[in-house]
Amino acid sequence: MEYLSIKQTSEKWGISVRRIQVLCSENRIPGATKIGSYWAIPADAEKPNDERIKSGRYIKTQKREE
Repeated sequence: MEYLSIKQTSEKWGISVRRIQVLCSENRIPGATKIGSYWAIPADAEKPNDERIKSGRYIKTQKREE
């Protein structure tokens, strides 16, 4: 099986290196393996869907005490 580095995967998928590190640490990329301090990502891995909240509705409203 052929593996790519995070940098190579970043260029392939068009997202940042940091975002791929987060996806790997959250086990969202199947087959991604950590070798020492580096991640090895299978060359045939699919880019996971972006499941971050985009609506802005996650912001909790805080009650202000006056």
